[in-house]
Amino acid sequence: MENPSTEASRHIAKDLLSKAHSSETASTLFADKVLHKSLFLRPTSPDPTSQDARAQRRLQRLRKIEHRKRRQKPKPLSAKEKRISGIYDIPKEQQKYAIYVPLHKMWEGYMWEVLGIEEGKMPFITAQGAGSKLASADYHGAELTVVRSRCVGMVGLKGIVVKDTKFTFQIITVKDALKSIGSNMTFMFCIHAYQALAVPKKHTVFRFEIPQPSSSEEEDTQIPSLQFELHGSQFEQRATDRATKKFKQRPMADL
Repeated sequence: MENPSTEASRHIAKDLLSKAHSSETASTLFADKVLHKSLFLRPTSPDPTSQDARAQRRLQRLRKIEHRKRRQKPKPLSAKEKRISGIYDIPKEQQKYAIYVPLHKMWEGYMWEVLGIEEGKMPFITAQGAGSKLASADYHGAELTVVRSRCVGMVGLKGIVVKDTKFTFQIITVKDALKSIGSNMTFMFCIHAYQALAVPKKHTVFRFEIPQPSSSEEEDTQIPSLQFELHGSQFEQRATDRATKKFKQRPMADL
């Protein structure tokens, strides 16, 4: 077996170092950099402490994302999702006329405040003074009657408004039938539809009455109610949009 010193003297690294440095310097560099150099068994394996730190950073990042999602407002439902869920549909057990009679009484008091009608005083209402108020009023709870319509099957229909949309009036009749008035349906559909009866809001005229407030002494005296007609062609707006809109008098070609 060869001596290690003899093997070291024949090492190619020492021969190369001796060509560039002196013999003493070459021996020192060879001993420090080659013979006594520490070798790692697994130089590419990651440090366990670095793995823990990486996992901690990932956990903190996921917690921040979850906290941010909790603080964000929920995404609103689309029109299709609202139709599928039926959040605006009235349940079958709630489609009863007696349930909405108190709503109609509240609406009468609301209209007295809108028109400035007081008990014991004769109201003086004109188109110039009350027209814009009636146009911007809310008709949930009003008792409407169809007096003119292209669909003759709808003439005479009467009920309390339970939903006032842009193109329709959904009313509940005395027979506990929920009907939709004002959708852009065809003429044949408004005759043959089942329950959800619909007629075009255009070319449809509605009538409603507002009773005058009377005291206990005037109960025996018949006080005439105030009657108004509503032209559906000029009323294709939502209740919330009408409340903030300023109405101006202009000629109507269809009258």
